[in-house]
Amino acid sequence: MLNERTIMPDAAFAGLGGGRIAYVKPMRSEQLKAAFPNVPPIEEGLELWALVGADGTPIMVADTRDALIHNAWENDLETLSLH
Repeated sequence: MLNERTIMPDAAFAGLGGGRIAYVKPMRSEQLKAAFPNVPPIEEGLELWALVGADGTPIMVADTRDALIHNAWENDLETLSLH
């Protein structure tokens, strides 16, 4: 039985959905470098959308949620929202 003290190991969480689940997350450009270490310099204050794998691996970033979801669907990824 699961309770509030049960923690799912990262490897088990990452395997949810067989690698086909990705999370859509709103993000400001100031947060981008932490999530996407190889991103080139970008203007501060922009509202962006990030797509990350279940294990937190960065997949892509876009300026609109629709563009992000469309790209995910083209790559057979099921999207879920993170707030």
